[in-house]
Amino acid sequence: MIEERPSRRRYGRIIVVVLILLGIGWIGWQLLALRPARNASSAPEDARAPEGVRIKVEVLNATQTKGLARRATVYLRDRGFDVVGSGNVAEQRASTVVYDRSAHPEWARLVGRAMNAPVVERPDSSRYLDVTVLLGGNWRPPALPFHP
Repeated sequence: MIEERPSRRRYGRIIVVVLILLGIGWIGWQLLALRPARNASSAPEDARAPEGVRIKVEVLNATQTKGLARRATVYLRDRGFDVVGSGNVAEQRASTVVYDRSAHPEWARLVGRAMNAPVVERPDSSRYLDVTVLLGGNWRPPALPFHP
């Protein structure tokens, strides 16, 4: 009796198929990991400044993440808000909050919807602003467009 042994070619094909499947799985995993965060990009489309209305917004970064106020400024300007100032504050926050500075709660609610953040009434007529946004660690900017 001669025992049949699988050929080396057969083992080679099996190894190639397994390596291809592993490669496809790795690519899928990487694509899932690169998905943009659903915080800022999940804001409703109607969370925009009304046509012809100037809502003056200040954006302050209350995190250690560098450039977050700049990214939020670009995001809000793309939605029609007039960001007149941005910067950093020493206070560190875990969550984003929107302050109504000018007693226009509907304007503050629009900014709050755009930022997915709660609105707090804090009138301050000395600031010449309508809304202040304090960015916390929970705010994620939308993904940047890819420009090769």
